[in-house]
Amino acid sequence: MAAVGISPDLPPKQKKFDAKFQLNFPLLSDPDHATAVQYGTWEEKKMYGKTFMGIVRSSFLIAEDGRVLAAWYKISPKKTIPEALKTLGAYSK
Repeated sequence: MAAVGISPDLPPKQKKFDAKFQLNFPLLSDPDHATAVQYGTWEEKKMYGKTFMGIVRSSFLIAEDGRVLAAWYKISPKKTIPEALKTLGAYSK
């Protein structure tokens, strides 16, 4: 099992982010949003009356064969690991 993060940021910015938060997992760069579009995480957002495109914070549990076992959209960072572990527990039974 492995954790991987993906963001539209370029590697130099990701390195700073990783150094600040000590993520302990690789970050992949998706500057053209190709992966985000495929996973449905690149959406129109609104803030302070302005409309823009942005990432919807999401988490996916993907099997070794590439099947998406579970998806969580708009999930908080605090809930990501507990939800994944709960789902993994259901698959191990």
